Amino acid sequence: MSKIFALVDCDNFYASCERVFNPAVANRPIVVLSNNDGCVIARSNEVKQMDIPFGSPYFKIENLLKQHNVAVFSSNYELYGDMSARVMEILAQFALDIEVYSIDEAFLELDGFRNCNIEEYARHIRDYVVRGTGIPVTIGVGTSKTLAKIASRHAKKNRDTYKGVCCLVDHPNIDRVLESVPVEDIWGVGRQYDKFLRRYRITSARQLKYVRDKWVKKHMTVVGLRTVWELRGTSCLPLELVPPAKKEICNSRSFGHAVTTLKDMREAVAEYASRAAVKLRRQNSAARILQVFLTTNRFKDEPQYFNSTQIVMPAPTNDTLEIVKYACFAIERIFKPNYRYKKAGVFLCDIVPDTDIQNNLFDPYPHREKSQRVMNVLDQINTRYGSGTLQVAAAGTRKEWSMQRNLKSNNFTTNWNEIPVVRA
Repeated sequence: MSKIFALVDCDNFYASCERVFNPAVANRPIVVLSNNDGCVIARSNEVKQMDIPFGSPYFKIENLLKQHNVAVFSSNYELYGDMSARVMEILAQFALDIEVYSIDEAFLELDGFRNCNIEEYARHIRDYVVRGTGIPVTIGVGTSKTLAKIASRHAKKNRDTYKGVCCLVDHPNIDRVLESVPVEDIWGVGRQYDKFLRRYRITSARQLKYVRDKWVKKHMTVVGLRTVWELRGTSCLPLELVPPAKKEICNSRSFGHAVTTLKDMREAVAEYASRAAVKLRRQNSAARILQVFLTTNRFKDEPQYFNSTQIVMPAPTNDTLEIVKYACFAIERIFKPNYRYKKAGVFLCDIVPDTDIQNNLFDPYPHREKSQRVMNVLDQINTRYGSGTLQVAAAGTRKEWSMQRNLKSNNFTTNWNEIPVVRA
């Protein structure tokens, strides 16, 4: 018996989050900018119709956006992350198994709902998410994850026809739908395979579906063969119920303005190291190797400098205080005065599960169990009262180097001081 998957994809997620708490922009076109308000990373449908490309530098299109009354926002990652969690919490009520694929996408397994009308059930999910969060979603349903992905994309391209839900389970004209999907838009087909397939005049998902298995395995390996089977409706990609632990963790940012002093650089690196340590603990891991880098702005006509260094810590750790200590030591080793630095970052490598840490006889931190309890308390307080409630002093308090977000909306759902106020 074939499986049934639904892909739930939030529509224009960043823009939709901004509209939930700001009725004034409910019917206005919206763009969301990247770090330091550099370029466009999210667009509402109205902006997409203006032919404003993704990644457009803000300073080049600022006047054009004003002419079209476009609402402009800095990235509000705290708001987007919390709204994503709320959407996923609602989706988990409608399926036994759920895979959170990205911040705005999730796969649901609907095998237990064969006796009901799957399309109506998907519409019920869509309506419930909108009522519960205000975020509109598009749902694609298929007998494989690849077909569900195609159904979701097809529903978005044909909104008037499908009204947000496209079900390809027992669809009478599924080949017609696959014919409309260019081969480069198939989930799992990269640029190289796209070029290769077009040389053989395979330009659509329908054409790839009917290619012989032996030919596909020879030229596209087993991974490509799985994609073809998925197009035929045979599920080869199960849900990933537990996201795999990251093998490397990086935290880096461009500065809001050029950093020229070791004090500011040390504060920034301490902040980035703290965030990387939190990510380690969230996936129950520890890291043995720490790398730190800094760089100037290569796009400016001024003296240039880039450097990085690596430290092998005595034992794998996820202790914020320990990682920050080594990060500050590392940045002091490579920092040079008389340069205007644009960016710095911290990498954590050689990551292992925190249950597989091999002790070091000469470990300078003999009381790791005590430090682990301290980290647990730190995480509990920051989870309950908001990120950054408790932080290391090395990260500073003024943080003048922080990235610019001059157009950021309030943290409506994560900051007590910014909760919306309604007056009757």
